[in-house]
Amino acid sequence: MKIYVTRHGQTDFNKQDRILGTTDMDINETGLQQAHALAEKVAGLNADIMIVSPMKRAQTTAGIVSEKTGLEIITEPRLREWNYGEYETHSRFTEGFEENKVNFATRMGKTGESVLQLAHRVYSALDDIIKNYSDKTVLIVCHGGVCRIINTYFNDIKTEDFAVWMVNNCDILEYNVQEDGYENRC
Repeated sequence: MKIYVTRHGQTDFNKQDRILGTTDMDINETGLQQAHALAEKVAGLNADIMIVSPMKRAQTTAGIVSEKTGLEIITEPRLREWNYGEYETHSRFTEGFEENKVNFATRMGKTGESVLQLAHRVYSALDDIIKNYSDKTVLIVCHGGVCRIINTYFNDIKTEDFAVWMVNNCDILEYNVQEDGYENRC
């Protein structure tokens, strides 16, 4: 089984280095261009299904891919972005934000999700995707924080590397799931 993972197209908050978790914002003009370029790449991947976060920025990106490829959009609520709590909408450089990413049992921004809560949600979605679509090539369209957690599902990541690992908008990551485990091809 092959799983491709991509992050939605750029939003205004991405461009402004603002924290965008549960704020349901659509992609901007650059994001639209990125999504069209992504659709061209996805057309050559032979994906069978597309599983997508319910948030606007992921749905718009997936919609553009679907128009090009004909892939059906299956919405998976567990792929929504990380709830960053009180950090939401603030600068990425807000004091404490980066440090909070490595305090795995601490809720992000006091009122959001901890890394452990996010991992539980995303890992359970991945477990179900692997179980239900083991004979398919899957494209997941989601978010930066969710991509970070997906990467930990397939790879061992040191704590200090976790907070700084990122994927750019509309980049594609590839993971191979084999019967005896996972083989990463990022």
